[in-house]
Amino acid sequence: MMNPSGAVAQMLDDEHRASLELVNRIEPLLARRDDAALAALAPALARALEHETDRHFGFEERELFPRLAEAGDGDLAALLTEEHETLRAVAADLLPLLRGGAAAAGQGDAEALRRLAAEWCERVVAHVQKETAALLPLLADLLDEATDGELALAYASA
Repeated sequence: MMNPSGAVAQMLDDEHRASLELVNRIEPLLARRDDAALAALAPALARALEHETDRHFGFEERELFPRLAEAGDGDLAALLTEEHETLRAVAADLLPLLRGGAAAAGQGDAEALRRLAAEWCERVVAHVQKETAALLPLLADLLDEATDGELALAYASA
């Protein structure tokens, strides 16, 4: 992985790494169909989904993507926004199952939870890879030192 420059890039990279660590914990459970262990991870996954789809995505869409578009990278901003929308849709279907104990419940709910968790894992990995390769390196040029500091402070205290 890259070594991000700037406070905002570092914060986003840290959150990306946390998402990937969670994926690395979930995928083996899905492969083994270990519903009990998946149920134990459900609260952490629910918190991660809520954080990603609300705070993380919202910050990027509000503060970074308009700057990307102004700098001529509107296609990248549009692509990342589209991926956010897809991830939000998966999360909207997955969150009620996580909160409702689907992994410990009936076969149908557990199957839906496994399918949606696998989809979220696959999509978030691809999304993080894109942001790590394309978005984070651009932030050094996109944000001057003062703006980087202001945004980092605002994001940290939000």
